[in-house]
Amino acid sequence: MKYRYLGNSGLKVSEICYGNWLTHGSQVEKDEAIACVHTALDEGITSFDTADVYANTAAEKVLGKALKGQRRESVEIFTKVYWTTGPGGPNDSGLSRKHIMESINGSLQRLRTDYVDLYQAHRYDVETPLEETMQAFADVVRAGKALYIGVSEWDADQIRAGHALAKDLGIQLISNQPQYSMLWRVIEEWVIPTSAELGISQLCWSPMAQGVLSGKYVVGKKIPKGSRALDEKGGSAVIQRFLRDDVLVKVKELKPIARELALTQAQLAIAWVLQNPNVAAAIIGASRPEQIIHNVTASDVVIPPEVMRQIDEVLGDIVERDPMKTHENAPRQRPS
Repeated sequence: MKYRYLGNSGLKVSEICYGNWLTHGSQVEKDEAIACVHTALDEGITSFDTADVYANTAAEKVLGKALKGQRRESVEIFTKVYWTTGPGGPNDSGLSRKHIMESINGSLQRLRTDYVDLYQAHRYDVETPLEETMQAFADVVRAGKALYIGVSEWDADQIRAGHALAKDLGIQLISNQPQYSMLWRVIEEWVIPTSAELGISQLCWSPMAQGVLSGKYVVGKKIPKGSRALDEKGGSAVIQRFLRDDVLVKVKELKPIARELALTQAQLAIAWVLQNPNVAAAIIGASRPEQIIHNVTASDVVIPPEVMRQIDEVLGDIVERDPMKTHENAPRQRPS
């Protein structure tokens, strides 16, 4: 396992970060989830990403239990705030001071820790003044409940404004967590250049495009039993944009490229994300420990420039590059 600095901070994170969206407290039984976390630790993963909304707080509880007994200083724990938790009252979502302060306390209790290494705004809150949000984050940092601040799926202008306020308040906004893969490159035109200028890294979710880039979905064949595409709790909705015949045909053409590098298609997909110098880590999930053992191989893989060009040629115009997708997919109002 290799490690990279997160933004312009002194914090190092593992290139492969273990995330528990759609798994812990939902798809995967508790004992299996704990086994996955322990395997991640054994494989050198030190960074763990979760959110209060995952399985409506259950994912944080499972992660907290799984990390019990570990030396706290040896791991980096990331969580997030924005989406609705609890019964869904008027202040149970968003980035108001009230919701942030209540949410960080709840997350720390569930995670069984006094602080998180990174506290992230899970989306941009159009209903709360950004000044209020950043002041609340600054107070969380000063209270010792978070060491650094990050955001998730913010557009370039939002990142720039948040960074400026954070700097004025004397705190460090060091990361953005966007979707990024061979198939979904909407951050490349605006978000990554802005982030690089400001000293902000990307923590990328769905580097395998919800599993499509692993090659397990094939045109004309039934969707594999137990796969994310059949998960009615959330996974099936996200993956639909990639389950088109034209996409699956192109993805199949990546198999010989991966083979030439002695990689599987899943390992190639994760390694591809890590070739971007603005990326600090690729976030992977797992329902079985062996998946983690398999995928950490992508750490420290160097894909030659000519192979990167070959991948682009194969995928062609099925790649989504429109930078407006970051803005278009953002919430228009606070969830209720």
